[in-house]
Amino acid sequence: MRRLLSGNEAVARGALEAGVKLAVGYPGTPSTEILETLAEDYRSIYSQWSPNEKVAFEVGIGASLGGGRALVTMKHVGLNVAADPFMTFAYTGVNAGFVVISADDPEMHSSQNEQDNRFFAKFAQVPFLEPSDSQEAKDMTVKAFEISEKFDTPVVLRLTTRISHSKGIVEEGQPVQLPESGFKRDMQKYVMIPANAKRRHVVVLERLQKMSKYSEATELNRVENNGSEIGIITGGIAYEYAKDNLPNADYFKIGFGFPLPLEKIRRFVASHKIALVIEELEPYYEEIINAAGIKVEGKKYFSRLGELSPYKVALGLKEAGIIKEARGAEIAPEQLFPRPPILCPGCPHRGAYMALRKLGVAVTGDIGCYTLGVLPPLEYLDSCICMGASIGNAIGIDKVRGHPKGTVAVIGDSTFLHSGITGLLDAVYNKSNVTIIILDNRVTAMTGGQQHPATGFTLMGEPTRSVNFVELAKALGVESVHEVDPYDYKGMLDTIEAEIGRPGPSVIITNRPCVLMPKRIMDRPFMVVAEDCNGCSACFRIGCPAIAPSKEMTKHNRPKAVIDPVLCTGCTLCAQVCKPEAIIPVPETAAAK
Repeated sequence: MRRLLSGNEAVARGALEAGVKLAVGYPGTPSTEILETLAEDYRSIYSQWSPNEKVAFEVGIGASLGGGRALVTMKHVGLNVAADPFMTFAYTGVNAGFVVISADDPEMHSSQNEQDNRFFAKFAQVPFLEPSDSQEAKDMTVKAFEISEKFDTPVVLRLTTRISHSKGIVEEGQPVQLPESGFKRDMQKYVMIPANAKRRHVVVLERLQKMSKYSEATELNRVENNGSEIGIITGGIAYEYAKDNLPNADYFKIGFGFPLPLEKIRRFVASHKIALVIEELEPYYEEIINAAGIKVEGKKYFSRLGELSPYKVALGLKEAGIIKEARGAEIAPEQLFPRPPILCPGCPHRGAYMALRKLGVAVTGDIGCYTLGVLPPLEYLDSCICMGASIGNAIGIDKVRGHPKGTVAVIGDSTFLHSGITGLLDAVYNKSNVTIIILDNRVTAMTGGQQHPATGFTLMGEPTRSVNFVELAKALGVESVHEVDPYDYKGMLDTIEAEIGRPGPSVIITNRPCVLMPKRIMDRPFMVVAEDCNGCSACFRIGCPAIAPSKEMTKHNRPKAVIDPVLCTGCTLCAQVCKPEAIIPVPETAAAK
C-alpha cells in the first residue's frame, strides 16, 4: 500500500513495521508528530510523553533491557538533556533494539540554536542514519533497529525540519514478527561501575571497527554513477537539493553517517575531477574526509548558517564554477506576507507581562509561548537559555544583587515539570530572594497542545493523576504560594509587587487555560465606543492582535482603537487599562449574532 506521509508519520509507520513495543519522548518541534501519530494510528505500540527527554531516554533503556524494541523521540536540544544516559548507554549496549530520534532544526524555526547532532553520534561512538525523504525515513527506521541489534548499540536517526514536515509517497511494508526475548540479567554489561565500564569501553572500540566495515559495504551508503567528472558527496535533504541542480552528476549518497565509509569515499573522489561535499550546517562529512587525507571542498561554497535550499545550493555550485547560472531565486523575507510571532488574542500570559513591565523588575524567561513576551510591544524579558533555566538564572542574579527592584522567573507548566522543579528546590535550599511565576495554561501549548503530568491525561488519552502545583511548591519548602487570575490585572500586579518584597523564594501560579487548546475559548467579545476613545494607545501597548488603530482620528490626530470581534476572546485586559472606559462588552444581542 502506498500513502502520502510526512517524514514524522513515516517514522511512526517504520516503528510499527520494526515491531517496536514502546515509544516515548517529550514534545519538541520538529519531532512531536511521531508520537502523536503512534498514539492515534498505531495503538498496538505503547506510547507516552515523559516529563523530559532524559527520563524518556531512561524509560526507553528500560524497555530495551526488558526485551522490547524502543523508539525515543526528541528535538535536537532534547538530546542535550538526555546526554547523560545516552553517553553511558553507548557503553552498555542494548538487549532489544533501541533508536533515538534527533530532529534537528536548521534555520531555528522553533529553537534556540541550530546545533548539528551528527557530532553527538560521533561523540558517543554510535551509528547514525540520515534519510533524505519520507520513504527513507520509514525504511531507515526499520533498518536502524536491525543495526542496533546487530552491533549491540543504540542508533541515532537524524531528521531535520524539512524531512520531518515534508510529505512524500511511502510504500508500506508488513510489520515484523519478533520472538519474545524478555529481560536478561547481565550485571557486567549493564551496571556501569568503573570496573565494568572499562571493559565495555574496549567493546565500544571493537564495535567501531566492525561498524566501519559495515559502512563500507552497506547500500545505505551508495554510489550513483552517471558518467560525470563531477562527484558530489552528500546526504539528508541536501541530497535532494543537489539533485535538483545537478541531476546528471555522480553522487556518493550517505545514509549511514558514522562511521563514514572512508575507503569507498576515497575511491569515489579519486575517480572524479572535482569532488564537492554538500551538507547542511556544519562541515561534518568534509572534516572527517579531509582528516583522512582525501581532498574535498564544501563549506567554502555552502554556508554553515541556516537551512540550505535548491537556490542556495545553486549559488554554491555557481561559485565553485560547476554551473554558470543559479536557477530560481530565494524569496526574501520582505517579499513574504508578514506573520510576526505574537501572543494570541486572550493569551493568559499577557496579563503577567503587563504587570512585570509596570513593576520594572528583572525577568528571566524560559522555553514556551511566554518567550514571546520579549517582542514588541511588551518587550519585557531578560533571558531565555534552555528548558528550566529561568529559575537558575533568577537565583544567580539575586545572589550578586544584580537588579535593585528584584528578580522574577517566568516558566510554563510543562517546562516547570520538565526541568524547573530542581531549580525551585535550589531557590528554597539556598534562600534565594526570587519570585517564580508558573504560567499554568494547562497544556504544552507551543508544540501544539500535548498532555503533560499536570493535565490529567496521558498521550494515549487515558485519565491519570494530575500534579498540583500549589502542593508541590509547598512540599519543596516554599512558604509563600499564591494562585492568581492573570486576567485580573490589578490582582496580578499587587501579588507580584508583594512577593518581590518578601524575603526568600515565593511562587505565583496563574490559573487560566490556553485559549486555543484543547478547544478555542470565546467569551463575550469587547468593543470600542469610538466617541469615548481619546487615542491614548494604552490598549495598543498590551499587544493583543484583536486590537488595531482605526481610520477614525481624535482631534489631536491620534488614531482611535477598534476591536475585531472575531478575534477577541473577552479576556477584559484592554478594558482594565482603558482610562476613559471606552472599551465595553459587545451588547448581548450583537454578541449572540
